[in-house]
Amino acid sequence: MKNSEVLAVTAAEYIEDYKLRLTFNNGAVRIVDFVPLMQKGICKKLQDKDYFRSFKLDPFTVDWNNEIGFAPEYLLEIGTFPEDEETIPQMAAEGQQPYGKE
Repeated sequence: MKNSEVLAVTAAEYIEDYKLRLTFNNGAVRIVDFVPLMQKGICKKLQDKDYFRSFKLDPFTVDWNNEIGFAPEYLLEIGTFPEDEETIPQMAAEGQQPYGKE
């Protein structure tokens, strides 16, 4: 991803409960647990598991019926590394490019 490109979610996969595995256009992959986000306002709709699982991708992020969406930057920030990618933080600490895209 070039510095001038806008961050976007390019793939989303339902994992379990209220968790999605998100892939971003910079190569990052995160698991996002949406439970803390569904406690207020319109986001309470996400508590309905059928509604939660009905997500789609718009050009930038995960979207629920054009009603609920979250900035990709925020999702990247709150997401956790998938268990199969535990080495990524170590690679980053060593100055390596863990996501492979420049």
